Amino acid sequence: MAQGDGPAPVADLDTEGPATARLDAEGPAAAGRAAAGPVAAPEPVALRASDADRDRTADILREALAEGRLTAEEHAERIDGVYRAKTVAELEPLIRDLPAGREAAAAASASADHVTAPSRPTAGAVPSVADENLVAVFSSSVRKGRWRVGRRTHAYAIFGSVEIDLSEAIFEYQQVVIKAISVFGNVEIRVPENISLRGNGGGVLGNFEVDTLDSAERDAPVVFVDGIAVLGNIEARPKRGRLVRDLHDRIDRHLRKHLGR
Repeated sequence: MAQGDGPAPVADLDTEGPATARLDAEGPAAAGRAAAGPVAAPEPVALRASDADRDRTADILREALAEGRLTAEEHAERIDGVYRAKTVAELEPLIRDLPAGREAAAAASASADHVTAPSRPTAGAVPSVADENLVAVFSSSVRKGRWRVGRRTHAYAIFGSVEIDLSEAIFEYQQVVIKAISVFGNVEIRVPENISLRGNGGGVLGNFEVDTLDSAERDAPVVFVDGIAVLGNIEARPKRGRLVRDLHDRIDRHLRKHLGR
């Protein structure tokens, strides 16, 4: 630099930085968005209730009326609410103070640490010999009510019908196997809603259908249904509104009634 030329001119500094430059490039719309702040996340949409959801809630209320948990007026009021409900959230308060409603809430809260039941029985947990055989040949056989379920039950329907209802049964073992054979016959199995249910089988010109269930309780019973249907039908599904825990309440009431308490 030659002496006497004076100090070099200082370049204009962009004091506003690149962010302002981007806003200028994007125009007033971007500036408006920046001034408005972060966009609020949309609220979650309430889950719409299905006919099955309403029927399940109505069944729970009907059972509560039969057990004396609800008066006729309370039942009528809640049933009216069931069929006016449009979302699942509107159905929940109607059964929140009933055992089945509390079980559903507990299942939702326990979903985080939920353990899936095994697909097959634990080795050695279930014997190969049946504790009980139900046979229907051109006839019918029914097992229901309050009865003790063995570890293995075999059902044979040959041109007949076998019904196994576990909704009020006493489970002494955590793993239970039901083996069903249907030849031109029908085998129906009903279980409480709060147990786990697994199926393994098929049909030859027939139907084998098991509704898989997973209980939220770690120590809940697991029912394994194995079988084959030849020109027949085998199905296993939960009985709405029936829970294993409900049985203890009924036993307590029965004992208090007969002991005069």
